[in-house]
Amino acid sequence: MSEASEQSSVDDQTWAALLAAATEAMRLAYAPYSSFPVGAAALVDDGRIVSGCNVENASYGVTLCAECSLISQLTMSGGGLLVAFVCVDAAGDILMPCGRCRQLLSEHAAGGMLLSTVSGLRTIDEVLPDAFGPRNLADTTAQQ
Repeated sequence: MSEASEQSSVDDQTWAALLAAATEAMRLAYAPYSSFPVGAAALVDDGRIVSGCNVENASYGVTLCAECSLISQLTMSGGGLLVAFVCVDAAGDILMPCGRCRQLLSEHAAGGMLLSTVSGLRTIDEVLPDAFGPRNLADTTAQQ
């Protein structure tokens, strides 16, 4: 499927629903230390929308990103593959997931998963080229 076809497979109404779900999730964030609430939402291949928010901790290293929360909800609600993703800050502005979160999303992405980014719609492969994933582990296991 071409990139143009992939991008047209998620309509404007769905992107609006994702943005609304991410905004609602952001309002539930626990961000007393940074005062930087984040919300994320994604479309699953079965039509569900899952969402998540950041959950900070006084021990900063154990803080959970909104994407972590979203993947937990995906897993707890039956799994599936992510088709489209959006992440927002308190002002409702689009955020690009950090590298760690791109890796996390990649693990659960459908082929050609779309992300709404600060530079427009991008596929997961565009924002995380040559990603390490389950295929790499299967290749290693097969060689042993």
